[in-house]
Amino acid sequence: MSARAAGLRATARARASGDESRSSSALRFDPALLAAVLLLTTFGVVMVYSASAVFASEKLHDTFWFFKRQALGAIGGLAALFAALKLGYKRLEKLATPLLLTAVVLLILVQVPGLGHAAGGARRWLSLGGFTFQPSELAKLAFVIWLARSLAKKGERVQSFSVGLAPHLLMLGLFAALLLVEPDFGTTVVLALMTFALLFVAGAQLSWLFGIGLAALPVAGFLIWRSPYRLQRVMTFLDPWKDARGHGYQTVESLLGFGAGGAFGVGLGESHQKLFFLPAAHTDFILSIVGEELGFIGVATVLCLFGLLVWRGMRAAHAATDAFGCYLALGLTLLISFEALVNAGMALALLPTKGMALPFFSYGMTSMVVTLFLCGVLLSISGGPGGFLKRAEGGRR
Repeated sequence: MSARAAGLRATARARASGDESRSSSALRFDPALLAAVLLLTTFGVVMVYSASAVFASEKLHDTFWFFKRQALGAIGGLAALFAALKLGYKRLEKLATPLLLTAVVLLILVQVPGLGHAAGGARRWLSLGGFTFQPSELAKLAFVIWLARSLAKKGERVQSFSVGLAPHLLMLGLFAALLLVEPDFGTTVVLALMTFALLFVAGAQLSWLFGIGLAALPVAGFLIWRSPYRLQRVMTFLDPWKDARGHGYQTVESLLGFGAGGAFGVGLGESHQKLFFLPAAHTDFILSIVGEELGFIGVATVLCLFGLLVWRGMRAAHAATDAFGCYLALGLTLLISFEALVNAGMALALLPTKGMALPFFSYGMTSMVVTLFLCGVLLSISGGPGGFLKRAEGGRR
Protein backbone atom coordinates (compact mmCIF):
# COMPACT_ATOMS: atom_id res chain seq x y z
CA MET A 1 0.00 0.00 0.00
CA SER A 2 1.37 3.48 -0.84
CA ALA A 3 2.23 5.79 2.01
CA ARG A 4 -0.27 8.48 0.98
CA ALA A 5 -3.17 5.99 0.64
CA ALA A 6 -2.31 4.26 3.92
CA GLY A 7 -2.09 7.56 5.74
CA LEU A 8 -5.42 8.71 4.34
CA ARG A 9 -7.22 5.54 5.43
CA ALA A 10 -5.57 5.47 8.84
CA THR A 11 -6.62 9.07 9.44
CA ALA A 12 -10.20 8.30 8.36
CA ARG A 13 -10.41 5.30 10.69
CA ALA A 14 -8.98 7.23 13.62
CA ARG A 15 -11.48 10.05 13.20
CA ALA A 16 -14.41 7.69 12.78
CA SER A 17 -13.73 5.77 16.02
CA GLY A 18 -15.69 6.81 19.08
CA ASP A 19 -18.14 9.04 17.21
CA GLU A 20 -20.90 6.58 16.39
CA SER A 21 -22.69 7.32 19.66
CA ARG A 22 -23.05 11.00 18.79
CA SER A 23 -26.39 12.21 17.54
CA SER A 24 -26.47 13.13 13.84
CA SER A 25 -29.95 14.67 13.78
CA ALA A 26 -28.70 18.25 13.78
CA LEU A 27 -27.31 19.63 10.55
CA ARG A 28 -23.60 20.35 10.94
CA PHE A 29 -21.56 22.10 8.29
CA ASP A 30 -18.67 24.46 7.72
CA PRO A 31 -20.10 28.01 7.90
CA ALA A 32 -17.19 29.47 5.92
CA LEU A 33 -17.87 27.05 3.06
CA LEU A 34 -21.58 27.88 3.10
CA ALA A 35 -20.81 31.61 3.14
CA ALA A 36 -18.56 31.25 0.08
CA VAL A 37 -21.28 29.31 -1.78
CA LEU A 38 -24.03 31.83 -0.92
CA LEU A 39 -21.86 34.82 -1.87
CA LEU A 40 -20.88 33.24 -5.19
CA THR A 41 -24.52 32.38 -5.94
CA THR A 42 -25.79 35.88 -5.14
CA PHE A 43 -22.94 37.56 -7.01
CA GLY A 44 -23.55 35.29 -10.00
CA VAL A 45 -27.27 36.02 -10.26
CA VAL A 46 -26.61 39.78 -10.09
CA MET A 47 -23.98 39.57 -12.83
CA VAL A 48 -26.23 37.47 -15.09
CA TYR A 49 -28.82 40.24 -14.93
CA SER A 50 -26.23 42.94 -15.56
CA ALA A 51 -24.67 41.06 -18.50
CA SER A 52 -27.94 39.95 -20.13
CA ALA A 53 -30.45 42.79 -19.60
CA VAL A 54 -29.75 44.65 -22.85
CA PHE A 55 -29.54 41.46 -24.92
CA ALA A 56 -32.78 40.10 -23.40
CA SER A 57 -34.59 43.37 -23.98
CA GLU A 58 -33.53 43.56 -27.62
CA LYS A 59 -33.94 39.91 -28.59
CA LEU A 60 -36.68 38.68 -26.25
CA HIS A 61 -38.45 41.94 -25.32
CA ASP A 62 -38.07 41.11 -21.64
CA THR A 63 -35.20 42.70 -19.73
CA PHE A 64 -35.51 40.17 -16.91
CA TRP A 65 -35.80 37.02 -19.10
CA PHE A 66 -32.41 35.51 -18.18
CA PHE A 67 -32.44 36.97 -14.67
CA LYS A 68 -35.76 35.35 -13.76
CA ARG A 69 -34.62 31.94 -14.93
CA GLN A 70 -31.23 32.20 -13.27
CA ALA A 71 -32.86 33.33 -10.02
CA LEU A 72 -35.29 30.40 -10.28
CA GLY A 73 -32.32 28.09 -10.84
CA ALA A 74 -30.61 29.57 -7.77
CA ILE A 75 -33.72 29.04 -5.62
CA GLY A 76 -34.07 25.47 -6.86
CA GLY A 77 -30.35 24.97 -6.36
CA LEU A 78 -30.45 26.20 -2.77
CA ALA A 79 -33.32 23.80 -2.11
CA ALA A 80 -31.18 21.04 -3.61
CA LEU A 81 -28.23 22.15 -1.46
CA PHE A 82 -30.15 21.86 1.79
CA ALA A 83 -31.75 18.60 0.64
CA ALA A 84 -28.26 17.17 0.02
CA LEU A 85 -27.10 18.48 3.39
CA LYS A 86 -30.07 16.86 5.13
CA LEU A 87 -29.72 13.63 3.15
CA GLY A 88 -26.04 13.23 4.00
CA TYR A 89 -23.28 12.12 1.68
CA LYS A 90 -23.18 8.51 2.94
CA ARG A 91 -26.59 7.74 1.44
CA LEU A 92 -25.25 8.68 -1.98
CA GLU A 93 -22.83 5.77 -1.83
CA LYS A 94 -25.68 3.30 -2.42
CA LEU A 95 -26.97 5.40 -5.32
CA ALA A 96 -23.62 5.52 -7.14
CA THR A 97 -24.39 2.79 -9.71
CA PRO A 98 -28.02 3.85 -10.46
CA LEU A 99 -26.89 7.46 -10.92
CA LEU A 100 -24.07 6.36 -13.22
CA LEU A 101 -26.40 4.26 -15.39
CA THR A 102 -28.94 7.09 -15.52
CA ALA A 103 -26.24 9.52 -16.65
CA VAL A 104 -25.09 7.15 -19.42
CA VAL A 105 -28.66 6.69 -20.69
CA LEU A 106 -29.28 10.44 -20.72
CA LEU A 107 -26.04 11.11 -22.61
CA ILE A 108 -27.14 8.55 -25.20
CA LEU A 109 -30.62 10.09 -25.47
CA VAL A 110 -29.06 13.45 -26.32
CA GLN A 111 -28.17 11.98 -29.72
CA VAL A 112 -31.74 10.78 -30.40
CA PRO A 113 -33.54 13.01 -32.95
CA GLY A 114 -36.48 14.78 -31.39
CA LEU A 115 -35.07 14.50 -27.88
CA GLY A 116 -31.62 16.03 -28.22
CA HIS A 117 -31.44 19.77 -28.73
CA ALA A 118 -28.58 21.46 -30.60
CA ALA A 119 -27.33 25.02 -30.17
CA GLY A 120 -24.11 26.75 -31.08
CA GLY A 121 -22.93 23.77 -33.12
CA ALA A 122 -23.21 21.28 -30.24
CA ARG A 123 -25.91 18.82 -29.23
CA ARG A 124 -25.75 18.99 -25.42
CA TRP A 125 -29.34 19.51 -24.30
CA LEU A 126 -32.20 17.09 -23.75
CA SER A 127 -35.87 18.05 -24.02
CA LEU A 128 -38.26 15.93 -21.95
CA GLY A 129 -41.80 17.00 -21.12
CA GLY A 130 -41.18 20.57 -22.20
CA PHE A 131 -38.19 20.85 -19.87
CA THR A 132 -34.71 21.33 -21.33
CA PHE A 133 -31.61 20.42 -19.37
CA GLN A 134 -27.96 19.46 -19.89
CA PRO A 135 -27.24 15.77 -19.08
CA SER A 136 -23.48 16.42 -18.91
CA GLU A 137 -24.04 18.32 -15.65
CA LEU A 138 -25.62 15.25 -14.04
CA ALA A 139 -22.96 13.06 -15.66
CA LYS A 140 -20.16 14.91 -13.87
CA LEU A 141 -21.82 14.47 -10.50
CA ALA A 142 -22.69 10.80 -11.11
CA PHE A 143 -19.17 10.01 -12.30
CA VAL A 144 -17.41 11.52 -9.28
CA ILE A 145 -19.78 9.73 -6.86
CA TRP A 146 -19.16 6.40 -8.59
CA LEU A 147 -15.40 7.00 -8.73
CA ALA A 148 -15.22 7.89 -5.02
CA ARG A 149 -17.21 4.78 -4.08
CA SER A 150 -15.13 2.52 -6.29
CA LEU A 151 -11.81 3.81 -4.95
CA ALA A 152 -13.03 3.52 -1.36
CA LYS A 153 -14.10 -0.12 -1.90
CA LYS A 154 -10.91 -1.19 -3.65
CA GLY A 155 -8.59 0.09 -0.95
CA GLU A 156 -4.95 -0.85 -1.47
CA ARG A 157 -5.90 -2.86 -4.58
CA VAL A 158 -5.87 0.47 -6.43
CA GLN A 159 -2.14 -0.15 -6.95
CA SER A 160 -3.01 -3.06 -9.25
CA PHE A 161 -3.48 -2.05 -12.89
CA SER A 162 -6.26 -4.57 -13.59
CA VAL A 163 -8.22 -3.70 -10.43
CA GLY A 164 -7.26 -0.13 -9.61
CA LEU A 165 -6.71 1.52 -12.97
CA ALA A 166 -8.37 -0.39 -15.81
CA PRO A 167 -12.03 -0.24 -14.60
CA HIS A 168 -11.82 3.48 -13.86
CA LEU A 169 -10.09 4.30 -17.12
CA LEU A 170 -12.64 2.26 -19.09
CA MET A 171 -15.51 4.13 -17.44
CA LEU A 172 -13.75 7.43 -18.10
CA GLY A 173 -13.35 6.36 -21.73
CA LEU A 174 -17.08 5.62 -22.01
CA PHE A 175 -18.03 9.03 -20.64
CA ALA A 176 -15.39 10.73 -22.77
CA ALA A 177 -16.75 9.07 -25.93
CA LEU A 178 -20.32 10.14 -25.15
CA LEU A 179 -19.23 13.70 -24.36
CA LEU A 180 -17.00 14.04 -27.42
CA VAL A 181 -19.91 13.07 -29.68
CA GLU A 182 -21.84 16.18 -28.49
CA PRO A 183 -19.02 17.55 -28.77
CA ASP A 184 -17.85 18.66 -25.31
CA PHE A 185 -14.06 18.53 -25.22
CA GLY A 186 -13.75 20.78 -22.17
CA THR A 187 -15.88 18.62 -19.85
CA THR A 188 -13.97 15.56 -21.04
CA VAL A 189 -10.66 17.16 -20.06
CA VAL A 190 -12.01 18.23 -16.65
CA LEU A 191 -13.27 14.70 -15.90
CA ALA A 192 -9.93 13.22 -16.98
CA LEU A 193 -7.92 15.58 -14.77
CA MET A 194 -10.18 14.90 -11.80
CA THR A 195 -9.94 11.14 -12.34
CA PHE A 196 -6.14 11.14 -12.47
CA ALA A 197 -5.97 13.32 -9.36
CA LEU A 198 -8.20 10.95 -7.36
CA LEU A 199 -6.31 7.89 -8.60
CA PHE A 200 -3.06 9.49 -7.45
CA VAL A 201 -4.46 10.29 -4.00
CA ALA A 202 -5.92 6.78 -3.72
CA GLY A 203 -2.48 5.25 -4.19
CA ALA A 204 -2.28 4.30 -7.87
CA GLN A 205 1.28 3.86 -9.08
CA LEU A 206 2.67 7.14 -10.34
CA SER A 207 4.55 5.41 -13.14
CA TRP A 208 1.28 4.02 -14.54
CA LEU A 209 -0.46 7.39 -14.31
CA PHE A 210 2.47 9.18 -15.92
CA GLY A 211 2.66 6.64 -18.73
CA ILE A 212 -1.08 6.78 -19.42
CA GLY A 213 -0.96 10.58 -19.39
CA LEU A 214 1.84 10.58 -21.96
CA ALA A 215 -0.07 8.08 -24.11
CA ALA A 216 -3.17 10.30 -23.98
CA LEU A 217 -1.34 13.35 -25.33
CA PRO A 218 -1.15 12.08 -28.95
CA VAL A 219 -4.84 11.14 -28.76
CA ALA A 220 -5.75 14.66 -27.62
CA GLY A 221 -3.52 16.11 -30.34
CA PHE A 222 -5.22 13.94 -32.96
CA LEU A 223 -8.68 15.02 -31.81
CA ILE A 224 -7.61 18.66 -32.11
CA TRP A 225 -5.93 18.19 -35.50
CA ARG A 226 -8.88 16.20 -36.88
CA SER A 227 -11.39 18.89 -35.90
CA PRO A 228 -10.94 22.11 -37.90
CA TYR A 229 -12.68 24.33 -35.32
CA ARG A 230 -10.54 22.98 -32.45
CA LEU A 231 -7.36 23.48 -34.48
CA GLN A 232 -8.48 27.00 -35.36
CA ARG A 233 -9.05 27.78 -31.67
CA VAL A 234 -5.51 26.68 -30.83
CA MET A 235 -4.05 28.79 -33.65
CA THR A 236 -6.15 31.76 -32.59
CA PHE A 237 -5.03 31.33 -28.98
CA LEU A 238 -1.40 31.71 -30.09
CA ASP A 239 -2.12 35.10 -31.66
CA PRO A 240 -5.73 36.35 -31.28
CA TRP A 241 -4.82 39.84 -32.55
CA LYS A 242 -3.79 38.43 -35.94
CA ASP A 243 -7.49 38.04 -36.82
CA ALA A 244 -9.10 40.40 -34.33
CA ARG A 245 -12.27 40.84 -36.40
CA GLY A 246 -12.56 37.16 -37.26
CA HIS A 247 -11.58 34.06 -35.31
CA GLY A 248 -9.92 36.08 -32.57
CA TYR A 249 -12.93 38.37 -32.06
CA GLN A 250 -14.22 36.84 -28.80
CA THR A 251 -10.80 36.77 -27.16
CA VAL A 252 -9.93 40.30 -28.22
CA GLU A 253 -13.27 41.72 -27.05
CA SER A 254 -12.90 39.88 -23.75
CA LEU A 255 -9.46 41.39 -23.18
CA LEU A 256 -10.79 44.83 -24.11
CA GLY A 257 -13.45 44.40 -21.42
CA PHE A 258 -10.86 43.62 -18.76
CA GLY A 259 -8.72 46.52 -19.95
CA ALA A 260 -11.59 49.00 -19.87
CA GLY A 261 -12.40 48.06 -16.28
CA GLY A 262 -9.02 48.98 -14.89
CA ALA A 263 -8.67 48.71 -11.13
CA PHE A 264 -12.21 49.59 -10.00
CA GLY A 265 -14.37 49.16 -13.12
CA VAL A 266 -16.77 51.43 -14.98
CA GLY A 267 -19.62 50.66 -12.59
CA LEU A 268 -22.17 47.88 -12.18
CA GLY A 269 -24.49 47.80 -15.18
CA GLU A 270 -22.32 50.21 -17.20
CA SER A 271 -20.50 47.72 -19.43
CA HIS A 272 -20.10 48.64 -23.09
CA GLN A 273 -18.94 45.18 -24.17
CA LYS A 274 -22.34 43.65 -23.39
CA LEU A 275 -23.91 45.99 -25.95
CA PHE A 276 -23.52 43.29 -28.62
CA PHE A 277 -19.73 43.62 -28.83
CA LEU A 278 -18.80 40.59 -26.70
CA PRO A 279 -20.59 37.35 -27.70
CA ALA A 280 -21.83 35.09 -24.90
CA ALA A 281 -21.51 37.92 -22.39
CA HIS A 282 -23.91 36.27 -19.92
CA THR A 283 -22.54 32.74 -20.36
CA ASP A 284 -18.96 31.82 -21.26
CA PHE A 285 -17.46 35.32 -21.03
CA ILE A 286 -19.31 36.67 -18.01
CA LEU A 287 -16.02 37.09 -16.11
CA SER A 288 -15.02 39.71 -18.68
CA ILE A 289 -18.16 41.70 -17.81
CA VAL A 290 -17.22 41.41 -14.12
CA GLY A 291 -13.79 42.77 -15.02
CA GLU A 292 -15.20 45.69 -17.02
CA GLU A 293 -17.88 46.73 -14.56
CA LEU A 294 -16.11 46.00 -11.27
CA GLY A 295 -12.49 46.07 -12.38
CA PHE A 296 -9.55 44.16 -10.99
CA ILE A 297 -11.12 44.35 -7.53
CA GLY A 298 -14.25 42.58 -8.75
CA VAL A 299 -12.35 39.80 -10.54
CA ALA A 300 -10.03 39.35 -7.55
CA THR A 301 -13.07 39.07 -5.27
CA VAL A 302 -14.58 36.35 -7.46
CA LEU A 303 -11.31 34.41 -7.55
CA CYS A 304 -10.84 34.79 -3.79
CA LEU A 305 -14.34 33.40 -3.17
CA PHE A 306 -13.51 30.41 -5.37
CA GLY A 307 -10.24 30.09 -3.48
CA LEU A 308 -12.13 30.06 -0.18
CA LEU A 309 -14.49 27.38 -1.50
CA VAL A 310 -11.57 25.24 -2.68
CA TRP A 311 -9.70 25.65 0.63
CA ARG A 312 -12.69 24.64 2.73
CA GLY A 313 -13.49 21.82 0.31
CA MET A 314 -9.98 20.46 0.75
CA ARG A 315 -10.34 20.75 4.51
CA ALA A 316 -13.60 18.82 4.30
CA ALA A 317 -11.80 16.08 2.37
CA HIS A 318 -9.02 15.97 4.97
CA ALA A 319 -11.52 15.85 7.84
CA ALA A 320 -13.81 13.18 6.36
CA THR A 321 -14.47 10.18 8.58
CA ASP A 322 -14.19 7.61 5.78
CA ALA A 323 -12.42 7.09 2.48
CA PHE A 324 -15.60 7.56 0.42
CA GLY A 325 -16.23 10.97 2.00
CA CYS A 326 -12.63 12.01 1.46
CA TYR A 327 -12.54 11.02 -2.21
CA LEU A 328 -15.98 12.52 -2.83
CA ALA A 329 -15.11 15.86 -1.21
CA LEU A 330 -11.84 16.01 -3.11
CA GLY A 331 -13.48 15.10 -6.41
CA LEU A 332 -16.28 17.67 -6.05
CA THR A 333 -13.81 20.39 -5.05
CA LEU A 334 -11.56 19.62 -8.02
CA LEU A 335 -14.57 19.60 -10.35
CA ILE A 336 -15.53 23.15 -9.38
CA SER A 337 -11.96 24.45 -9.30
CA PHE A 338 -11.00 22.99 -12.70
CA GLU A 339 -14.11 24.45 -14.36
CA ALA A 340 -13.44 27.86 -12.81
CA LEU A 341 -9.78 27.77 -13.89
CA VAL A 342 -10.63 26.77 -17.46
CA ASN A 343 -13.27 29.48 -17.81
CA ALA A 344 -11.08 32.19 -16.26
CA GLY A 345 -8.11 31.10 -18.36
CA MET A 346 -10.23 31.28 -21.52
CA ALA A 347 -11.62 34.74 -20.69
CA LEU A 348 -8.11 36.05 -19.92
CA ALA A 349 -6.64 34.49 -23.11
CA LEU A 350 -4.48 32.13 -21.04
CA LEU A 351 -6.21 29.11 -22.61
CA PRO A 352 -7.86 28.51 -26.00
CA THR A 353 -11.50 29.53 -26.30
CA LYS A 354 -13.79 26.81 -24.95
CA GLY A 355 -17.48 26.66 -24.10
CA MET A 356 -16.94 26.04 -20.40
CA ALA A 357 -19.31 27.66 -17.91
CA LEU A 358 -18.07 29.58 -14.88
CA PRO A 359 -19.73 27.85 -11.89
CA PHE A 360 -22.35 30.04 -10.14
CA PHE A 361 -21.97 32.82 -12.75
CA SER A 362 -22.62 31.62 -16.29
CA TYR A 363 -26.29 31.51 -17.23
CA GLY A 364 -27.73 28.00 -17.06
CA MET A 365 -30.40 26.61 -14.73
CA THR A 366 -29.16 23.01 -14.89
CA SER A 367 -25.61 24.08 -14.08
CA MET A 368 -26.76 26.19 -11.14
CA VAL A 369 -28.94 23.46 -9.60
CA VAL A 370 -26.32 20.72 -9.98
CA THR A 371 -23.49 22.95 -8.72
CA LEU A 372 -25.43 23.89 -5.59
CA PHE A 373 -26.45 20.26 -5.02
CA LEU A 374 -22.83 19.12 -5.07
CA CYS A 375 -22.00 22.00 -2.73
CA GLY A 376 -24.64 20.60 -0.38
CA VAL A 377 -22.90 17.22 -0.54
CA LEU A 378 -19.61 18.94 0.20
CA LEU A 379 -21.18 20.71 3.18
CA SER A 380 -22.52 17.41 4.53
CA ILE A 381 -18.98 15.99 4.47
CA SER A 382 -17.52 19.08 6.15
CA GLY A 383 -19.83 18.66 9.15
CA GLY A 384 -19.70 14.89 9.52
CA PRO A 385 -18.79 13.11 12.78
CA GLY A 386 -15.13 13.60 13.54
CA GLY A 387 -14.83 16.49 11.08
CA PHE A 388 -12.73 19.55 11.72
CA LEU A 389 -15.66 21.47 13.23
CA LYS A 390 -15.95 18.93 16.04
CA ARG A 391 -12.20 18.83 16.51
CA ALA A 392 -12.16 22.62 16.76
CA GLU A 393 -14.91 22.49 19.40
CA GLY A 394 -12.98 19.83 21.32
CA GLY A 395 -9.85 22.01 21.23
CA ARG A 396 -11.73 24.97 22.69
CA ARG A 397 -13.07 22.79 25.50
